[in-house]
Amino acid sequence: MATGPGIQEPLPTLLRKVLRGTVREHARTERRRVHPAVLHVGIPGGEARELELEPGEHPDLAARIEIVEAMARDFLARDVVPLLWLTRMPEGPDVEDLAWAAAATSASGELGVRLDLVVVTRRSWHDPRSGDGQRWARVRPDPPDQPAPA
Repeated sequence: MATGPGIQEPLPTLLRKVLRGTVREHARTERRRVHPAVLHVGIPGGEARELELEPGEHPDLAARIEIVEAMARDFLARDVVPLLWLTRMPEGPDVEDLAWAAAATSASGELGVRLDLVVVTRRSWHDPRSGDGQRWARVRPDPPDQPAPA
C-alpha cells in the first residue's frame, strides 16, 4: 500500500538500529493486549512527545497537520529534525497510517524539513508511504557491546 517517497531500502545502519530499537521498546513497554494508537514525535530512545489517540478518533487532515507541526516545532527550534512514529495494534494496514503519513508530508512542506513517519507494532515497523519495513517473529535484545580488543 505504498504511496510514494518515505524511508526506503537500503537503510543506513544507524536508522535500521534505531527502528529496531523502537520496535523493541514498544514491545517491552506496552504489555496490554488491546491498546490505543499513540503518535510519537521526537528521537526514539530519547526525548519524544506523545499523543494518545482515542479509539474512534479520526481528526481531519488539517487537524493532523496542526498536531504534527505543534509536536515537531520544539525539536526544530533546537535544530533537531524529529522522527514520527505511530505505535498501534498489529492488525493489517490501516487507513489511519496513510492519514498520518499525509499529515507528516504536508507538515514537512510547511516546516521546510523532511519528516518521516513509521508505524510500529510489537514485532514490526513499516513506512506507509514507501511500503518498506521489517517484521520479526520475535524481537530479541541486541547482544551487549563487546569491548574493543586491546
